Order: sequence, then structure tokens, then C-alpha cells
Amino acid sequence: MSISSRRLIRYSTAESRRLLDLCTPISHYIFTCFPSHCNLSLAMVSKRKKSVAIAQQDFQPDNNTEAERPSAVPRRSGRIVEKQNQVSQSDATPDTGESPRTASARPRGKKKKMEIEVGDMIGAMHDLREMEDSFRDAVKRQKLALGASSIPSPSQETGINAAFFPKPKRADPDATTAGPEGKAVKSKTKKKLVKDESNADQDSEPYEDGEPGDREEGSGVGKQENDTDAFMQGASRPPPVNSDYLPLPWKGRLGYACLNTYLRQANPPVFSSRTCRIASILEHRHPLTDPSQPEHATKNRPDKEQPADVTRGQKYVEALGLANARDIVKMIRWNEKYGIKFLRLSSEMFPFASHEEFGYKLAPFASDVLAEAGRVAAELGHRLTTHPGQFTQLGSPREEVVRNAIRDLEYHDEMLTLLRLPEHLNKDAVMILHMGGVFGDKMATLDRFRKNYAPLSPSIKARLVLENDDVSWTVHDLLPICEELNIPLVLDFHHHNIMFDKGQIREGTKDIVDLYPRIRATWDRKGITQKMHYSEPCSDAITSRQRRKHRPRVMTLPPCPNDVDLMIEAKDKEQAVFDLMRNFKLPGWDRFNDIVPFERQDENRPLPKPPKKKRRKTKKTADPNGDAEDEMEEQPEPPPEIPESELGMGGPDNRVYWPLGMEDWLRPKKREAKKRRVIDEMDDED
Repeated sequence: MSISSRRLIRYSTAESRRLLDLCTPISHYIFTCFPSHCNLSLAMVSKRKKSVAIAQQDFQPDNNTEAERPSAVPRRSGRIVEKQNQVSQSDATPDTGESPRTASARPRGKKKKMEIEVGDMIGAMHDLREMEDSFRDAVKRQKLALGASSIPSPSQETGINAAFFPKPKRADPDATTAGPEGKAVKSKTKKKLVKDESNADQDSEPYEDGEPGDREEGSGVGKQENDTDAFMQGASRPPPVNSDYLPLPWKGRLGYACLNTYLRQANPPVFSSRTCRIASILEHRHPLTDPSQPEHATKNRPDKEQPADVTRGQKYVEALGLANARDIVKMIRWNEKYGIKFLRLSSEMFPFASHEEFGYKLAPFASDVLAEAGRVAAELGHRLTTHPGQFTQLGSPREEVVRNAIRDLEYHDEMLTLLRLPEHLNKDAVMILHMGGVFGDKMATLDRFRKNYAPLSPSIKARLVLENDDVSWTVHDLLPICEELNIPLVLDFHHHNIMFDKGQIREGTKDIVDLYPRIRATWDRKGITQKMHYSEPCSDAITSRQRRKHRPRVMTLPPCPNDVDLMIEAKDKEQAVFDLMRNFKLPGWDRFNDIVPFERQDENRPLPKPPKKKRRKTKKTADPNGDAEDEMEEQPEPPPEIPESELGMGGPDNRVYWPLGMEDWLRPKKREAKKRRVIDEMDDED
């Protein structure tokens, strides 16, 4: 029997078992039927050959067994068929009178055959058995390791059919539900943490826009929920008890956070969160390759061979901050046109302003720009607030984190102070802060917060307010210290429905109404207009981790007083506010209309180039002088130019609203390359 030794070594587990089953009856057949004519050989097959070597047995012909000899197995390839049929009679052994070998069973390649004895074949079979035993032992070890881990197996789920429970999905802060189609639209670029890692406590995790609702298990918890247990626990929790009160007629101000989706897609774009990396600041300390020309991403970059200047890099980052601050005026006027009078300013307006090494003061270079934004806000009666990021934790046990937190609060306070708002609007310009991590002991964390809060400047103390989160700190945890230190408390309904004191209150918006007087008193003592936060979880969210993700838009109003300022923390920003206006006919609901897909009437766009057409033979009209003139096509007249103050403002029809999931309508439609149809023309021979 001829077997490839190279193939024998390279067999997988399944192939080795199949070969073992094949070899057992053959060896039995050899020893029982033909003990005297057994001559086994192992043919070396070339490595590039992929066809399995065929076991071949050479023995002397016998009249009784010649009829039982199996026919030659045809080759897998049809190449060199004629040469295979021309088998020389010299292949047979002249001494023993063996029959000539068939072409299909003849080994390929030019290597010599290696003759082995029956004992070598038995040794190869023994090696296969050992290989199979080692695979079996590895499988047993994996099963034992799986049983010792926290991953549940189907046998461990007694009484539960896991097939009926969908696998929970982790919340993705960069995904937005796209409406009825059920698709998820990923943002083009994920938000990068511009803070240095030294600013954060090791027990805390980042979240977007200062909101812990978009993060995983947060600081102080340190527990990873089992997916199955979390799903069962979330699905079996008591139903929320919600209030049926609606704050109508609405007298407060509705607002959104940081970004305007319509203006962000305008041309030129309008937003206040342009940022950079520290590496970019260091790079721009070098002069441009051609200082007389503007910077270009590829053609005119900083020349690192030239000497660096710290002042040059500082001007680069300050220019980003000034561009962000100038766009605030545009955003405020846009909000005024459509009845929105509440806006949260982005903490990234001035990149790295609170950094330990690369930080800087906003005055005097940004004083005039911020003062202009404050003047417009005061003229229109708009409220402006800020929300420092997740690294700003006054209760952290690490002194380095506390120092960075104080420096960040000073930056936000300076930015709001330079707005030069009137007295009442200046009081309303607050800084919302989370308590942060628990660090193993809530009481010790509160004591550290008291200690670090005391030396803060009076201006920071006048603006600082605390907010309940959805990970560690409930309303019942924060309300006593707010009353003690005279700090207003921001009630976040979405966070409260996830993290609440189950011993004192039920999930929902009904029981929390009983705490409204105490919460309102924390604002009235300082003469600040009360504000609340509202958002909703996604419809398919079940576990606590899934419910932290904010829904693109909200469906209703919370049972809040009708004279508070309500911040809508939804992914679709101002569009979520428009939905509430339309659903409840709030002031300003009739000021906006739906956009036309892929078209905008508030931008100046260059005329498209006329398509290149082949020159055709046209009729010529003769003039009185006998000269001929070609007929010319009339060019379309350019549209009227839109003034700068009206760019991005919605056009004459105020088309600024896009339906849920249709954010792509804000951009020009992508050009689709038409595929050329290839038509095969058949000529009729008839």
C-alpha cells in the first residue's frame, strides 16, 4: 500500500480519524488474506501536489483473486491522459511476474520510493492514535475551563430556554437608530479624548459630552454584569410608575447640548467644538514650508527642519478657539429664529485650555469674541450653560485628579465670565458637575468633596451645581449635601429611572414629584432659574447598561414644572426639540418646515460645469453679409447670491427639520456612477 508520509503528518483531526478507519480494515485484509504477498511501500509525493495519495498494494497475481482486484481510480485531473494510458510493461517486476501498475495509481513526482516494512506502518497508525488522544485531552481541558468560567453553558441554564432570550447588545455611543428601517448609522469619526490620561481617576471611565449615560460600568462599581443575568434582571424588574401630568401650557425654555446638526452640515460648517491633538500643537510650532501661502493638508505643511517656536504653536490652538467662539453667535441667532432659547456651550471650545502643560488663559485674546457672543445672548434673552467632562471629580482620592479638576472649573468659569452677561443671565450660566466615582466608600467620597469644595473661588461656587448620574449617585445621595453646602441640584429624569434608591422610591416619574419642593429650594436660595435634564432610553433597551444609551429623540415631556428650563439630551439635538414643539404645539412649532432631500436653499454654490458634448453638424444661418453663424445654446443664469447673514438659516421657506433617521438628507446626494449595459448582439446567419 502506497501512502504519502508528508500527507500523513499534515492531516487534520477529522482526516486522521478517517484514515485510521480506512487503514484498519486494509491491514486486517492484508494479514488474513495475503500474508505471504504483503509488500507495503510509502511513496513521497511532491509538496505542491494537493491530491491525496492513493494506498496501493503490490502483490503477485493470483487466478483466484484476479477478478476481485478493484479497478484503478481515475485521476482528479485530466492532464496528460494519453501519457498515462501508455504504461510500459517494464514497470512489472520480472522476477515475480507482477502485473503492470495502472497509470492512475502510479506515484507522481521524481523522488525515489521508500520501502518500509509492516512494522513501520503499524508505528504510523500508533502515532495517529496518540494524536487523536492528545486532541481528546485538549477538548476535555477546554470543557473544564469553560465550566469554571462565568460563561453559562446550555446545561447550566436549568428551566430556561436560552433560545427565547435575545443576546444583549452593548450600547454604542457612536450609533444612532435610523428609524423604521432599524439600521444604525455610525458617526464618521469617534470622539477622541482630548484630556490627558493623568486627568482621570483610574476607577472612572469616559463618557460623551459629560454624560455618564453613554458609558459602560463606571467609577466605583467594578462589577461586570453577566449578560444572561442582566437580561433576566432587567426584564423582570417592576414596571415604572409614571406620572400623567404634562407641563402645559409651557412657559419655560427648551434647549439642546453643544451641537446643531443642521448648521454642522452647512457650507461652511458652523459648530463650536473644533479641536486638535497635542502632537498638532507641537508640529505647528514650526513655520510652514511657504509662510506666504495658507496652510494645506498636503502641499503646505509645517517644516519640522525649521526651528520651533512655542508662541507659534500657541497661536495655532488659539485660532481654533476663536473660530469656535465666533460660531456661537450664528448658533444663537439660528436658535432665536426657530424658538429655541437655551444652549449648552461645548467644553472643547478652547482646546487644552485647562491642560497642566499646554493650558492657557482666555483673556485677553478671546475677550472680545466671547463678549460679542454674550451681547447677542443677552439681547435675545438666551440662557447659556456648560457641563465639564467626566474627569472633573472633586471627590477623587488622588490629589493629581483634584488639581486637574479645579483647573478645569477655573477654565469654564473664565469662559462664562468673559461673556459679560447681565446679572440674571450670569447667575443662570451654571456649570453642571457629577460627583464622579464612589471609590469604595460613599461617605469618604462626600467628605473629600466637602474638603475640596471649600477652597474654591466664590465665582466657581456661585456657578457650580450637581447632577444625579446613572451609575452611582442617586437623588437621595446628593440632595442632603446640596442642602448642606448650598449647591443647586439638577434632576436628570433619565438617570433617575436607572439609578434610584429602591428602599425609598419606585422607578418612574411619579414618586420623584414628592421631592420637587426640596429640589426647587436649592435653586431659589441662590436666585437661579431651575433647570432639569430629560432624555429617554432606546426602545429595545432592557439591561441597565443598554438603558443608559440616549434615544435619538424623545416622545413626550416629563412631569416637570412648566416654568423651568428643560435641557433635551438626545442624539438628534435641535431636531428632538422640534419634535416636542410639533407634538405638543409648543411656542415656535410653526416656524420651521421639512427640508427638501439633498437640497438646501441657504447656500451659495458654484454653477455646475456644462457637460462636454460632441460637436454636431448644425444648420448655419446666413447673415446679410454672407457670413454664417452657428446656433448657440443659452447658458442658465446664476442664482442670486445669498448674504452671509442668511447662510445656513433655512432659506425663505425655513426648511430646517429632517425626519427621524434621515440625517443624510442634509448632505448633497452622492453621484452614482451608472453602469454601462453590455448588450451582446447576435448576428443571424440566416
